[in-house]
Amino acid sequence: YSDEDGGYIADMPDLESCSAFGETPEKALAALELAKAAWLEAARAAGKPIPPARYRPIIYQRSR
Repeated sequence: YSDEDGGYIADMPDLESCSAFGETPEKALAALELAKAAWLEAARAAGKPIPPARYRPIIYQRSR
């Protein structure tokens, strides 16, 4: 949650500058899905590479 913006900000760490805003967490995630689709479409249209997924939240990482 961003007090400054008055809403929630969701981002996609693997896609540079891909983020979205929403008044609720659900709206922020829905907006992020649209932003992701637009980001991927623009990258493909420009012939830019799509980076492989690297980001993995700590809750999904296994302990060693």
